[in-house]
Amino acid sequence: MNAATIQLYCIYIYASPEAIWEAITKPEWTVKYGYAPLVAYDLRSGGAFCAYANEGMKQLNCPDIVSDGEVLEVDPPFKLVQTWRMTMTPEMAAEGFTTVTYDIQPVRGGVSRLSVTHDLTGAPLWAAVLRGEYESHGAGGGWNEILSGLKTLLETGRSLPFQSGPE
Repeated sequence: MNAATIQLYCIYIYASPEAIWEAITKPEWTVKYGYAPLVAYDLRSGGAFCAYANEGMKQLNCPDIVSDGEVLEVDPPFKLVQTWRMTMTPEMAAEGFTTVTYDIQPVRGGVSRLSVTHDLTGAPLWAAVLRGEYESHGAGGGWNEILSGLKTLLETGRSLPFQSGPE
């Protein structure tokens, strides 16, 4: 399947754009939700992005770097556009780079809207994983799980239980 595949997710979070930005771009936050990778961003156009395997991923023989990419556009705390390639398996790495756009906007009364647009053109395997189609095989619930974990963490201070880790 080589047709364009665009996934759009929009959630409302009781948090400021600054708090959401930090939770997306800072490793001390990213290890607490979703797939719990340790991220490293060089937050400038042309800067590098890497996500490093956590201990659970390493036990599943994942490579040290589970995803990488390049920052294309950065406007803290409102917009981040980056390329993203999943490197957890040779098949996923072979699909190449996709593009993720995070748009964060204050809405009202301390609530912000986070929109995530992921252009997965040419990456059907990765698109299926991010739709949550491999959740029953241990691959997690994709963007739905990641964003639910982000929202829960920011609003309650608690992490959702990880698939293969402690609560």
